[in-house]
Amino acid sequence: MDRVAKLASQKAVVIFSKSSCCMCHAIKRLFYEQGVSPAIYELDEDARGKEMEWALTRLGCKPPVPAVFIGGKFVGSANTILTLQLNGSLMNLLKNAGAIWL
Repeated sequence: MDRVAKLASQKAVVIFSKSSCCMCHAIKRLFYEQGVSPAIYELDEDARGKEMEWALTRLGCKPPVPAVFIGGKFVGSANTILTLQLNGSLMNLLKNAGAIWL
């Protein structure tokens, strides 16, 4: 849990992902298209990936990936992020976290 919290606080937007997950790919692309350069941690390519996956599950992220942190705070997974994008709230979160300067 400490590792996840530490990594999540190191950049304005952090995504915990798996390289084989299509929803993870879609969420990463969404952020790139917004002009955001998130820190991405591929759990299936990290030696401690399983440990981080369990920590994300304990945080309430089900499924555990994609897990998105903005401004060091857990925002949610794909459904939450897509909802925020559709209702216009995502841009404000990104601005407040310093991820974009529009």
